[in-house]
Amino acid sequence: MRVIAGEARGFRLKAPAGMRTRPMADKIKESLFAALASLGVEPQRVLDLYAGSGAVGIEALSRSADWADFVEGRADACAVIRDNLAHTKFDRIAAVHQTSVESFLGRVPEQPYDFVILDPPYRDPQIIPTLERLGRSALVAPGTIVVLGHAPYVRLPEALPPLRQLRQRCHGDSCWAISRLPRGLSASRTCSFALDNLFARCEH
Repeated sequence: MRVIAGEARGFRLKAPAGMRTRPMADKIKESLFAALASLGVEPQRVLDLYAGSGAVGIEALSRSADWADFVEGRADACAVIRDNLAHTKFDRIAAVHQTSVESFLGRVPEQPYDFVILDPPYRDPQIIPTLERLGRSALVAPGTIVVLGHAPYVRLPEALPPLRQLRQRCHGDSCWAISRLPRGLSASRTCSFALDNLFARCEH
């Protein structure tokens, strides 16, 4: 597993031991970033959920993203991400958060992300609810690009309000889908997502 392009091109990356994480293969990652480039997407503020090795977020940093947050529940995987960030010299423009994705979705950041990648376990039954919650969270804003890594047998709806799917591809046993939070959302509508998120947190 390596960084494909940009400042850290060719750097080898570690992967967490065992079978509990499934890093995105280089050929899948390469096709994803080629598709993003064809859509004119240049990630700047990145959120890598279910980060595993951190390979996708690190790829975005190598391609000139300004900042990346990595969210991973396993302590050993977080240690691998930190090692990979130090190895690629991106540790000063990134942070690793050892917490669940569900918990992180409840946060209200200083500013939203323009690029979010989710690569959850393929058999995670909460994939669709997690996407729906992300789309209504304060972590995203109109124009945010959301990428989901998933198995071929996972059938995603073309529209998952408020997200709208732009492109989807499968390569063997791995697929990715690119969606966007529409730019036409009104400011009041965007604020309502953040308020819904805050109220949900207060009820717990």
